Amino acid sequence: MRILVVEDEPVLALRLQQTLEAADFAVDVAYDGEEGWHLGDTENYDAVVLDLGLPKLDGVSILRRWRDSGRAFPVLILTARSRWSEKMAGFQAGADDYLTKPFEMDEVVYRLRALIRRAAGHAQPELACGPLRLDTLAGRFSLNGIPIQLTAQEFRILSYLMHHAGKIVSRTELMEHVYDRHFDSDSNVLEVLIGRIRRKLDADLIHTVRGQGYRLADEAAP
Repeated sequence: MRILVVEDEPVLALRLQQTLEAADFAVDVAYDGEEGWHLGDTENYDAVVLDLGLPKLDGVSILRRWRDSGRAFPVLILTARSRWSEKMAGFQAGADDYLTKPFEMDEVVYRLRALIRRAAGHAQPELACGPLRLDTLAGRFSLNGIPIQLTAQEFRILSYLMHHAGKIVSRTELMEHVYDRHFDSDSNVLEVLIGRIRRKLDADLIHTVRGQGYRLADEAAP
């Protein structure tokens, strides 16, 4: 899963990036409102962490622009402002959740996981596809009740497929949602990683749909 962090405080931005990457997210960071708006308007993210008090363009204005242009990714607002009127402005602009500084880094991770899960249409914290399970709160996969050891890249790929189980996900879509913007999209690393995940699953769950992409589905499903 791919996250955009828009935060002008360098120390906090770095802590957020490190925390989210340690939780197996791919992370892009913008340090002012104009760059943040541009990235959110041109790249594909599964969720955004957005500060309200930004230079060049404030967070509420950014959010309104995204929503007006049809950008529907969930947005978690971070701010030092605690007045209800300012929180309301964020929600009215299209925010999905809110944290007031200071906050616990782990809470950012849990809230983002919940936002991403709900945005994909899943109400329960555990996702299932045949014998495969994903505990979205803990960020752990298991197969037939046995934990699966995955690298960060493998986890992001399988997590995205699990959130969209049963649907065909194109190679381009998968690349856009599991790597940051600096990744070489011409690389064949995705195919290599899909092969490694298949071997770890030891089950016919990831299907290649010729000319279209990949579909995660129980082998017994039609």
